[in-house]
Amino acid sequence: MTAPKTLLDQDGVQLTVDDAVATVTLANPAKRNAQSPALWRALAEAGRLLPGSVRVVVLRGEGKSFSAGLDRQAFTPEGFDGEPSFLDLARGSDEALDAEIATYQEAFTWWRRNDIVSIAAVQGHAIGAGFQLALACDLRVCADDAQFAMRETSLGLVPDLTGTHPLLSLVGYARALEICATGRFVHAEEAERTGLANLVVPAAELDAATQDLAAALLAAPRDAVVETKALLRDASGRTYDEQRTAERAAQARRLRDLAGLGE
Repeated sequence: MTAPKTLLDQDGVQLTVDDAVATVTLANPAKRNAQSPALWRALAEAGRLLPGSVRVVVLRGEGKSFSAGLDRQAFTPEGFDGEPSFLDLARGSDEALDAEIATYQEAFTWWRRNDIVSIAAVQGHAIGAGFQLALACDLRVCADDAQFAMRETSLGLVPDLTGTHPLLSLVGYARALEICATGRFVHAEEAERTGLANLVVPAAELDAATQDLAAALLAAPRDAVVETKALLRDASGRTYDEQRTAERAAQARRLRDLAGLGE
């Protein structure tokens, strides 16, 4: 058995690859894996560095919390060293502010690529940007001490790191609005009951349960999983008849491939 290969270790983000499984670790437990623009750039880079052999990506946080959200230093006049503060960004042009937020969002978008299945392993707090990062993944395995909260609205902001679309898809409009507008905690039991969590396990079993799910995802042929994920991702934007057509086309590709007739 070969040891996992480290491809990235910077700004609180580590990327290791072990055959078909990659692990992205938020590695600043002293600050409860608080997030910053530098961390977001590192997360985006992790997505670019994934080898083509990777089929499953596990996202985890070191320490007691998955991620406590945005580092509040971003809102101080000085901001982070070498970075414009959020207050400075707010004083800039609409175009510059939009472009900067779009750059931040890149850290949250690649997890739903059709060629991989991503799993967030969540323990402790997943607040704000931490909640949105867990939502960026396809699946969520949670420890029984997991607590989600969308605190942006309570701070006079909105969730802007791609979290609103998956949250709405998972729990529906009314509950998504209530979670965001109140900023309250969603505990592990409620997360599982409402569909935010695929599985809740004792904290000591989180890593093992995540590994078991990763292994189960690898059992089916890769191309079948890729096609199925694409069908499910796009289904909400299609009519019933359009989805039937998409299913037929996908199945035709799979049958031709299995018959050795693929391109």
